[in-house]
Amino acid sequence: QVQLVESGGGLVQPGGSLRLSCANSGSSGSSFAVYRMGWYRQGPGKQRELVADITTADTTNYADSVKGRFTISRDNGNNTMYLEMNSLQPEDTAVYYCNARHIFGFEIWGQGTQVTVSS
Repeated sequence: QVQLVESGGGLVQPGGSLRLSCANSGSSGSSFAVYRMGWYRQGPGKQRELVADITTADTTNYADSVKGRFTISRDNGNNTMYLEMNSLQPEDTAVYYCNARHIFGFEIWGQGTQVTVSS
């Protein structure tokens, strides 16, 4: 069973950087290679939104608000996904969630990690 755990969140000043990680904390489960992986976020008073995702073929997709600042990547051998976030702004403040969508259609969510951008 794949269980996702996010790490790397925290408090950062505007213009700063953070690197989020999403790993499988379960004792077993399929490789990330059979999942479309993604990062979502939910800011205060806002709906959850897609930040970026990466397909099983390593094709990436980004929300317009983060293009050029964020980079998503995956390491299937270590069952880990990353989100490199640069030039962070206060509007990036949110809980960031890891999502895995299996090729058979079911989804798994992590518990989220808080990112706060403030001076």
